[in-house]
Amino acid sequence: MRYALIGCGRISPNHIAAAKKNHLEFAAICDTDERKMQDKAGKFGLENVRQYTDYRRMLDAEKIDLAAIATESGKHAAIALDCISAGCSLIIEKPIALSLTDAEMIIQAAAKKGVKVCVSHQNRFNKSIQKIRDALEKNRFGRMLYGTAHIRWCRDYAYYAKAKWRGTWEQDGGALMNQCIHNIDLLRWMLGDEIEEVTGITDRMKHDYIEAEDLGMALVKFKNGTYGIIEGTTNLFSQNLEETLYLFGEKGTVKAGGQSVNKIEEWRFADTLDEPQAVMAEYAENPPDVYGYGHSPLYADMIEAIKNDREPYVNAEAGKRALELVLAIYLSSAEKRTVRLPLKECSTMDFADMFGKRKDM
Repeated sequence: MRYALIGCGRISPNHIAAAKKNHLEFAAICDTDERKMQDKAGKFGLENVRQYTDYRRMLDAEKIDLAAIATESGKHAAIALDCISAGCSLIIEKPIALSLTDAEMIIQAAAKKGVKVCVSHQNRFNKSIQKIRDALEKNRFGRMLYGTAHIRWCRDYAYYAKAKWRGTWEQDGGALMNQCIHNIDLLRWMLGDEIEEVTGITDRMKHDYIEAEDLGMALVKFKNGTYGIIEGTTNLFSQNLEETLYLFGEKGTVKAGGQSVNKIEEWRFADTLDEPQAVMAEYAENPPDVYGYGHSPLYADMIEAIKNDREPYVNAEAGKRALELVLAIYLSSAEKRTVRLPLKECSTMDFADMFGKRKDM
């Protein structure tokens, strides 16, 4: 299966490692910044792989079966649509797009062309999350009452200065869209997906050199009667603290924690089918960074989905649902009201004036 990587920035090493581990044939790598591309080629033994600064030229010149899009978020949709038009299946870094219209266009174009689209919400593949999902699907929680997602991280001036697109409404969004969307995806997925209404608040408290929020909180009411609470921030002093997911059911209480929900830290069930300490010991990964170990199994699933003509585990619809929830929180905060779902259309650019102009970096 011929593979290409579009975008050689911060997350690209995870994609390269996953592609190699899954024995994909590297056909090409692409980035508008030749230095970034050459740096990754040198570090990961891709010197003999063809390099392009224009992905369109790459699509014209190469027969690509599967491409990963790891560029600025605001460019995901346009690149995705061009790749789909070329008959290429896709792994798109989160978020799938920055507007619901663009996300739906990707879904419709892929269906028409007969290609697969996966969104890189790789934390779904964490051993801890898979264990929790298994308990959920076996109804071990009984009636689910509510769940909470907390993302308490630090992103400082140096982080934003390295890439001026970060924190902009046109190319990124803020803490909820960039850093917190993985856990937001998990919360929605675990609590039933179908949302009735969202009440949210966002603010830019410390990072006056970005356009978007560095703090977001929300209360989510699901159609099945379950509730979700979201708290996300990049304001912590002086380093990341945690990313946690709590699920509270009538017959079960679970907490996943660690850098990126890689550890089961509480495991209590009325059925006593397993020993809590043993579960917590077994499902306690310690990845070197917040990206975890999920990219490789995500790639493996996508390859299998293409070969067997089935939907990937994290498909484009899942990506759109995570995007929709973040945008609903933005809309609720901007208009100071509870927002009912589904949203017909919404984009990060709808909130370009929410916090006023940013200071020059």
